[in-house]
Amino acid sequence: MKSTVAATRPLARVVAHGRRWVGREAVVGPALVLPAFLYVGLLVGFPFLYAIYLSLTDATTGNPYGAFVGLQNYVEIVQDRVFRQALRNTFVFTITAQVAVIVLANVLARALHATQRGRGVVLFLVLLPWVAPVSLATIGWLWILHARFSIVDWMLRQVGLLPPHANMFWLGRPDLAMASVIVVHVWRMLPFATVVLLAGLSSLPRDLLDQALVDGAGFWRRLAHVQLPLLLPILVVAVLFGTIFTFTDMAVVYVLTRGGPFESTQVLSSLAFFKGIVGGNLSVGASISLFLFPVLFVTAVLMLRLARRAEVA
Repeated sequence: MKSTVAATRPLARVVAHGRRWVGREAVVGPALVLPAFLYVGLLVGFPFLYAIYLSLTDATTGNPYGAFVGLQNYVEIVQDRVFRQALRNTFVFTITAQVAVIVLANVLARALHATQRGRGVVLFLVLLPWVAPVSLATIGWLWILHARFSIVDWMLRQVGLLPPHANMFWLGRPDLAMASVIVVHVWRMLPFATVVLLAGLSSLPRDLLDQALVDGAGFWRRLAHVQLPLLLPILVVAVLFGTIFTFTDMAVVYVLTRGGPFESTQVLSSLAFFKGIVGGNLSVGASISLFLFPVLFVTAVLMLRLARRAEVA
């Protein structure tokens, strides 16, 4: 019996020492954040570095390693007319869609915040575009905007805004195609911005709003001097996420127009896909996809600094 107890003492000391070592803050802290670093490193860092490597080579799907060519791919894509048009389309697409999303989300969030009756049902309907698979929802719009059987054309004919048997060809004309793509993207992004702004409106201090009301401030003065300054940090976050989503999204463009007609709806993300994956030119596709990284990085830093400054103020 004594020999058994004596044999377990070293093991107990080792276990106790291990517990003390594991319980140290210098060990627990890094151990807790290590999975997050591994997640970011493997799923974000490695693909990003691999894209940089591909952009500096002449890699293709047949030769995924390629040879080092320096900045030649970047020089070639800048001289490409389609790339310049896609770059212009990307900024038009993003800025127009984000302005529309923020304005409509502000109106919708205020309407939902002001009423309680049926709010849950309306919020459920508003969230449907966000929770539905993007490809499935966009295919629905593909039918709505069909060249011959568009329900929008049928409604315009019924109210006399379109001659009988005439069609608008929403996705076949360059101007209407870009407008259609923006409308569908706004429809898809509106729920996210609405929920974010609704949460922001619900968190505003009630005493400040009541005090402004007692002081005789009208709707626009309360909006400009009380609500918008308090909502600015949340608004900046909504704009930041919406901008990044819009810059990097290609699902709506791919399903509706494939970048056409005549490259009028081509954006950088779809062009990178067509060049790199469909066309097999991995190096050019990687160069196009990396082109907007500096712009997005600077935009994110500026918006986060603006949000932090608004919180401090």
